[in-house]
Amino acid sequence: MEERSQSHATWDCKYHIVFASKYRTKRLYGDVRRELGELLHRLARQKECEIHEGHLMPDHVHMLISIPPKYSVAHVVGFLKGKTALYIANKYARKRR
Repeated sequence: MEERSQSHATWDCKYHIVFASKYRTKRLYGDVRRELGELLHRLARQKECEIHEGHLMPDHVHMLISIPPKYSVAHVVGFLKGKTALYIANKYARKRR
């Protein structure tokens, strides 16, 4: 078993997380899909997390992610969803208008 340690604890916390777009609209394709994988890995490293597995479907995202005990799951998922939503809105929503 691959355990990690902090000053006060040894841990191996992995979570299967699925999040979807509003109304499950199929928006994750093409350039967005390619960039989103790299972006999620980069953002996870900022919070000391590691994405072990991930699948980007056209309308949802599956991830197996290790989250250290000092962060709550809701905090990390909110951070990932918020930053990726802002990135996609800034880069791709302006092109459609």
